[in-house]
Amino acid sequence: MSVVVVAAAIVAQGERVLAAQRAEPPALAGGWEFPGGKVDPGESEHEALVRECREELGVEISVGARIGGDWTLANGYVLRVWLATVASGTPEAKEHLALRWLGPGEYYDVAWLGADLPVMEAVESALRHG
Repeated sequence: MSVVVVAAAIVAQGERVLAAQRAEPPALAGGWEFPGGKVDPGESEHEALVRECREELGVEISVGARIGGDWTLANGYVLRVWLATVASGTPEAKEHLALRWLGPGEYYDVAWLGADLPVMEAVESALRHG
């Protein structure tokens, strides 16, 4: 049984995407990812996504379309990603080293973690094709 990790590809002003820089664990620190985390027992994937964005970023989000299928992570984890928008609040780096909004032409200006790079490519494709 896989452990499900959810992530939000938060989009603003049409095509700007929020990237978050990992603070931990040491092996991943400094790498860039989409915010999110593990689904807790008894919690739906959407509930987990909303909770993680509230905890990590201090924002309420509106969840949109899912991006791709199950993205395989290490150690039996599987990543599921949704497009999202900020419904209220301004994202703050509560659990990350930094946050950065990336516009078209900047999507690959950060060192995406290996698992998040193909997700960024799928997000870019989805944004380009509306």
